[in-house]
Amino acid sequence: MRIILKDNEPICQPPRRLAFAEKEEVNKQIEEWLKEDIIRPSSSEYSSPIVLVKKKDESSRMCVDYRKLNPKLVKDKFPLPLNEDGQFEFNKVPFGLSTSLGVFQRHVTSIFRDLTRKGIVISYKDDVIIPSKDLKEGLGKLKVVFKVAKKYGLEIKFKKCQFLMRKVEFLRHIVENGTIKPSTAKTLAVRKFPEPTTVKKVQSFLGLTGYFRKYIKDYSKIAKPLSDLTRRENQFVFGIEQKEAFEKLKKIMSEGPVLRIYKYGRRTELHADASKQGYGAVLLQEAEDEKLHPIYYMSRKTSPAEEKYDCYELEVLAIITALKKFRVYLLGQHFKIITDCSAFQRTMHKKDLITRIARWALQLEEFEYEIEHRTGKRMQHVDALSRHPVMIISNNTLTAKLKKAQDEDKNIQTLKSLLEKNETEEFFERSGILYKYINGRELIVTPKEMQVELIKLDHKNGHFSVAKTEEIVNQEFFIPNLTNIVKSVIVNCIPCILANNKSGKKEGFLNPIKKEETPLSTYHIDFIGPLPSTNKNYQHIFTVVDTFTKFTLLYPVKPYQLKALWKN
Repeated sequence: MRIILKDNEPICQPPRRLAFAEKEEVNKQIEEWLKEDIIRPSSSEYSSPIVLVKKKDESSRMCVDYRKLNPKLVKDKFPLPLNEDGQFEFNKVPFGLSTSLGVFQRHVTSIFRDLTRKGIVISYKDDVIIPSKDLKEGLGKLKVVFKVAKKYGLEIKFKKCQFLMRKVEFLRHIVENGTIKPSTAKTLAVRKFPEPTTVKKVQSFLGLTGYFRKYIKDYSKIAKPLSDLTRRENQFVFGIEQKEAFEKLKKIMSEGPVLRIYKYGRRTELHADASKQGYGAVLLQEAEDEKLHPIYYMSRKTSPAEEKYDCYELEVLAIITALKKFRVYLLGQHFKIITDCSAFQRTMHKKDLITRIARWALQLEEFEYEIEHRTGKRMQHVDALSRHPVMIISNNTLTAKLKKAQDEDKNIQTLKSLLEKNETEEFFERSGILYKYINGRELIVTPKEMQVELIKLDHKNGHFSVAKTEEIVNQEFFIPNLTNIVKSVIVNCIPCILANNKSGKKEGFLNPIKKEETPLSTYHIDFIGPLPSTNKNYQHIFTVVDTFTKFTLLYPVKPYQLKALWKN
């Protein structure tokens, strides 16, 4: 089979994260396909993610998601001419190409593919880690790795290697005895950071400490006095409150915040809490000391719509959001959900649920969990996260799409370049996304290609008017010439067109009818039909009902009699 594409731009999608319970099934199916020669190891620049689909017998089928690739395929075969006269190519990776590192990574991945699946090695670019529980296991894995390296002619520079270490630095993190913490170089940069004297320097400090957000409980609460300084309407005054926040963050980094490495199969708990301001969760797991230690912190701000939810709805939402965030850790094993909402467990066992809760309840069904209620005093570690949430866009996919679209927008890239050279209080960059200050609000500078999409997303939530839609969009996004774009979107909105162009007579006002206390004072009349015609051509029934007694009279009527009867 030969595949012809419409263009030469590769479709390279990142793999979806699999739960620990799913990895075993995926590896099993890969082994079967390799043995049956259905697939082979590949280093192609094209990549599509796999998904596990449940079959009728509850077993899983591994499928490939080709939705991104399919639109690029063409049916007709037009072989492209290839002229190689006078051309030469390297047999080895040349030094200096920007793609050389990617080629090297592909080569290392193909060599250690089987060992990676078995958990013997972890490779990232030119770093290779061999994890092990003890000395015996470490020596055994080293022997296997050296054997594979020798087989493929891979040269190892032993001067740059560290063997059988209890502590290693990997991807700016230090892994030691089952724990993970920030690298010394990063924490040192925080500890040595001078006291900020401008908004730009405060933003720089927050960007540096924000890298460690998942390590620091109540990060947004601690950093609030500093983040408030970055708002345009606030005057820059680095007072006592700001200094305390600045020093506290530096102190926390000096003490070395630590998270534990997740280990599948150990006792695990999910603690969640919610408030009108936001919701938070902590994933905890039992370690060797038989105590629960944090694996990950999560915090999120409620949207305007979510702020209207009832308390128990917010509690359910907090748990559902946390389960999505931590799905890769929790799927396939039993765990506890700890909440201070006593109504949560009763709600989940009701026969009749409101649509929103019922939809969330379905998402809980794939997990094996038990619910435990605790008082609010015992849930303060997540209560703070819910009341001081991290300001993020609610949809991670939308965030990534926005960032990519900004990177491809020439005007936005020009603004970012100017920001690097000159400080300005009008624009700032956070997590790779450009923002603009308007009337004290931080709005995302929306790339041109996403303006209509974002307006449609906000408009379809209620099919609002131009003014209302514009008001909603202005809460999060900066879009020049917004009014005209909103008008264009609404003019072409099909549900709005159908709703605003009803033909025929308009509905009148409904008024209550005064209740009479005597029979035959007030009547209700109506026509029923058209019905199947009788032998005498009767197709309608004239109905008369007495309001007081409900006594009913029915008269057959022919079509041509309707108008005359109604007038009389």
